[in-house]
Amino acid sequence: MKEREEKTFTARELDRIIEMAWEDRTTFDAINYQFGISEREVIDIMRREMKPSSFRMWRARVQGRATKHEAKRSYEMDDARFKCSRQKHITHNKISKRR
Repeated sequence: MKEREEKTFTARELDRIIEMAWEDRTTFDAINYQFGISEREVIDIMRREMKPSSFRMWRARVQGRATKHEAKRSYEMDDARFKCSRQKHITHNKISKRR
């Protein structure tokens, strides 16, 4: 059986991976794209870095969730990867500020 080589991350990178994994709309594909780790590796990191009760709660929440898997999403992504289609570019933001 082939052993997986374990990647090492800085504390800041681990925090970001955990934050992205907790976000409902951030896919495992986005985490893979940014950090080069698979869904299985994200699960292993979450299991290792979280309290057991927090891990179980997170796992129950994301298991089978369509928004965490790119292929299961019902809407198409535009040319900007991993960005909401309703989000405007900062330079083209036409929303007026309330006074």
